[in-house]
Amino acid sequence: MPDFPNIILYAIPFFILAMLLELYVTAKQHIKSYETKDAFSSIAMGLGNVILGFASKALVLLVFFLIYDNFRLFDIPVAWWSFALLFFADDFSYYWFHRISHECRLFWASHVVHHSSQHYNLSTALRQTWSGGFYTFIFWLWLPLLGFHPAMILLQMSISLLYQFWIHTEAINKMPKWFEAIFNTPSHHRVHHGSNPIYLDRNHAGILIIWDKLFGTFQPELEDEKVTYGLVKNIKTYNPIKIAFIEWWYMFKDAFTGKKSVKNRIQYLIKPPGWKHDGTGKVSDDLRNEWLESVGSVQSSVKENSFK
Repeated sequence: MPDFPNIILYAIPFFILAMLLELYVTAKQHIKSYETKDAFSSIAMGLGNVILGFASKALVLLVFFLIYDNFRLFDIPVAWWSFALLFFADDFSYYWFHRISHECRLFWASHVVHHSSQHYNLSTALRQTWSGGFYTFIFWLWLPLLGFHPAMILLQMSISLLYQFWIHTEAINKMPKWFEAIFNTPSHHRVHHGSNPIYLDRNHAGILIIWDKLFGTFQPELEDEKVTYGLVKNIKTYNPIKIAFIEWWYMFKDAFTGKKSVKNRIQYLIKPPGWKHDGTGKVSDDLRNEWLESVGSVQSSVKENSFK
């Protein structure tokens, strides 16, 4: 088995230094991106993720090896070209994991943790799930089936996670145009963390923004629409345990209490966040369409008044 280091653990000192540098830079730029309680909550979520990661990664490796040892279709060697292929395959997997995590409440229940902060800084990157690692790996199961070694897959997943750390900042406005066209950037990811209707469920990229452009989920950051960070309905707590599990509680409460058909109970697990069986809920597409209609109405009104 290839002996690859746990690069996330080695990166922890870098995370700390980078956050201190960002705090200094944003203070100089008069950007108030940090709030003490919020930052410590994010760091606590990150530490919990690392600790629970020892158990979840053991499960992931077990399942990956089960598939790799018994069902793999090809023998893909550990080589530079196989890592190049894996880079794209992993990023493609991440895109669909990330997108489904916004479109299916069962996956949103764990992913919502990362969006629960109303601030956007490098500490927000550390605000990671405590539960997702135990089941979201299913989006990567096709990789050991193809013949990629499980250790290679975990290494590439860690590289993707490391890349996404630096894009959680307001200290960087825009990267060069060629970079913005291909890669995920702070500007693209600020959009992803926005609760503005136009920004909801957009820019699911890991490293490459090309998947969002290919599958119709790309949204550039607009100069006249400042990003409002957080959730459509914020949870308003700094308690790490509540942050980690509150959406699970809400989901199970919606699914298993009250008088509902079995079909509706199941749909509370698989429908997008905001869906309600009685039609009173609003999902992100509904909110976006309402916003676009209101903007269109305002623009029409302005045009009419300009001719009077």
